[in-house]
Amino acid sequence: MFKKILIANRGEIALRVIWACRELGIRTVAIHSDVDRDSLHVRFADEDICIGPANNADSYLNVTAVLSAAEITGADAIHPGYGFLAENAHFAEVCAECGITFIGPSPDTIRRMGDKAEARRTMRLANVPVVPGSEGLIENLDEAAEMAAAIGYPVIVKASAGGGGRGMRVVNGAEELDDAVETASSEAAAAFGSGAVYLEKYIVRPRHIEFQVLGDRQGHCVHLFERECSIQRRHQKILEEAPSVALDAELRAEMGAAAVRAAEVVNYEGAGTIEFLLDEDRSFYFMEMNTRIQVEHPVTENITGIDLIKEQIRIAAGEPISFAQEDLRILGHSIEVRITAEDPWTFVPCPGKIDIFHPPGGPGIRVDTAAYAGYTVLPHYDSMIGKLIARAPSRPEAISRIKRGVDLFVIEGISSNLALLQEILDDPDFVNGDLSTAFMEEFLERRRQRLRGEAAPR
Repeated sequence: MFKKILIANRGEIALRVIWACRELGIRTVAIHSDVDRDSLHVRFADEDICIGPANNADSYLNVTAVLSAAEITGADAIHPGYGFLAENAHFAEVCAECGITFIGPSPDTIRRMGDKAEARRTMRLANVPVVPGSEGLIENLDEAAEMAAAIGYPVIVKASAGGGGRGMRVVNGAEELDDAVETASSEAAAAFGSGAVYLEKYIVRPRHIEFQVLGDRQGHCVHLFERECSIQRRHQKILEEAPSVALDAELRAEMGAAAVRAAEVVNYEGAGTIEFLLDEDRSFYFMEMNTRIQVEHPVTENITGIDLIKEQIRIAAGEPISFAQEDLRILGHSIEVRITAEDPWTFVPCPGKIDIFHPPGGPGIRVDTAAYAGYTVLPHYDSMIGKLIARAPSRPEAISRIKRGVDLFVIEGISSNLALLQEILDDPDFVNGDLSTAFMEEFLERRRQRLRGEAAPR
């Protein structure tokens, strides 16, 4: 087992890794930018080291600075968390060259799954359903027009590298295609350093269902059931829950088996997520693989009783997965909401100092956060303040608990999205489990019409 792990991240995920390491008896090193000196991950790590100024490129994304910190402090492993360098194949390679274990999959796996076009080809080899689309990248606009006509509108243009909604455009007709391809390509080049894009059939009202997977060096691979992630805005998730009301035992088994095949075909090691689109006719299609721990991993921990961060660490140390597929059961229901420092209706980030911070408690409530009264939410990083997670024996009870948590969460001094979350949790479509990736668009339109005194179409 490792003696010391450097955490190449900040905020709540850095704290989450620290707690897991403490339980495993492993010392921790926190890295931080010069504006993050007062962060809780710095306070609670065994050691800390400043690696640069606020700008990500000069600190948390600076491979040389991160590796230097690991070598100076004698860390024998690095946990990347999510975001930043977590899915950077070059970083994983450099870790290996320096004799430091990267807690995650191999550089080859990261590279193959990070290239969306290559990932699609790989999934076909594993007999995992993929959304109908182009076999490769778009070379020119004429080729794009031919592909779109063959696939059938609507189509979606997607960046081959990256994600998070950047470099993506929905195209409803041929007259929109040229502009969509050029815009998506330019946006992808600016965000990811590559303007490569491809085409897929756009499924109009799918659910976003993802399966948590684990793989080890001994060749074992398991799934830990699904998470429903359909409530999102501009491809950024707002609420996640497990299990999904859309899956029965038969479909869960079929999708879980496909997720395991997807992980096995790339010899996956560590924690990862296979993301699917689930159509209204129960057809499902591979969308992408995230080769890291997810923000929403707590809901899976809640319904399985498995500590995913500790499993990541054990697997990276060469140990086998500590359970078998047949050992797993779904234990109740769990819902997570992301608490962000932003205007609840314009979604504009609202950084600043938190004057009062009182997270909720009580039965079935978990709060993962690095915020506190007096903490300043910085403009340099993601606006997420923390995650509120509820667990209960049933979905209705979990909804009741998450609503209680949101109602009792006190954040003063800055704007937060708590008011938005309250309305989502009261929305009849959410309560009834009538979800799709169009949920937020339809929810906001219903709200606008309600405020104008109009009857919203259902």
